[in-house]
Amino acid sequence: MIDYIVATVTALLLTVGALFALAAAIGLVRLPDLYTRMHSASKAGTVGSGLLLLAAGLYSEEPAILARAIAGFVFFLLTAPVSAHLLARAAHRSGYDLGALSVRDDIRDR
Repeated sequence: MIDYIVATVTALLLTVGALFALAAAIGLVRLPDLYTRMHSASKAGTVGSGLLLLAAGLYSEEPAILARAIAGFVFFLLTAPVSAHLLARAAHRSGYDLGALSVRDDIRDR
């Protein structure tokens, strides 16, 4: 019974993680400018890769591997948004323009 539950949760994590990764990939291709593409990659990509990592750790059924997967997921959550923010700020400071659909630039005057 417990194997069925683990397999079901693993399949659910894999499916949801793959959907988030797909959303991030579509966002990278379809969104108009660097800033929105970076947002898509940092948010959906982080959640997607983290859920896939958790699914792999859960599937292994070893506590040490699951602990490493959880630590990796937390590392993704802490570092990817911060690095995307710093990259976007550096792009803005170097003069990379916002997309045509952007309506507001809060840091232009700083």
